[in-house]
Amino acid sequence: MFSKIIADIKAVKRNDPAARNVVETLLCHTPLHAIFLHRLAHPLYRIGFPIVPRLISVFARFFTGVEIHPGARIGRGFFIDHGTGTVIGETAEIGDDCVLFHNVTLGGTGKHGGKRHPTLEDNVYIGTGAVILGPVRIGRNSRVGAGSFIFMRDIPRNCTVVGAPGRIVRRDGRKTDLEPPPCSFAIPENTAIIRPIPESIDAAAQAHKGLV
Repeated sequence: MFSKIIADIKAVKRNDPAARNVVETLLCHTPLHAIFLHRLAHPLYRIGFPIVPRLISVFARFFTGVEIHPGARIGRGFFIDHGTGTVIGETAEIGDDCVLFHNVTLGGTGKHGGKRHPTLEDNVYIGTGAVILGPVRIGRNSRVGAGSFIFMRDIPRNCTVVGAPGRIVRRDGRKTDLEPPPCSFAIPENTAIIRPIPESIDAAAQAHKGLV
């Protein structure tokens, strides 16, 4: 755990020009505080220690604005910039040297059991406000642009994704315009993603349209 904490401190120095020295980083970089608390909570969660890991997570969210479920697995050198509004779900997995900005969501679809949240391989960059939902995999060295939305789509390695829904605009250093492949974890059959409009509401809308 301590080696990971040292790597996290080095990640702040590597990624944040505003971090002028170690003392300032330790005292003032609130996303780093959230990561430290997660490093404490995660081992307790893994051994089944009751309540305390979640209380640590709640404490971290209250004081830093970063919500990391204690079940999330996070590698070395993790960096969150600004942090406020960042949400990382229980079954999320984050590799080494990954970077997240504020308001990033690594969430679920509500349609899966077990593995429900995204996996980020090593050296993945997620821009401000990006939303990634489902047990998807974001490949090594890939970048997801600010405000992008990825739903049940895997991203291969060495890609840049932008837009809502996200599209691959660069792969292996070359420009492209591709739809990402479907997630390897399929949504269970007979599961409605968008609920149909009730007939009574639809009929009223059609009647109103006829009056305009």
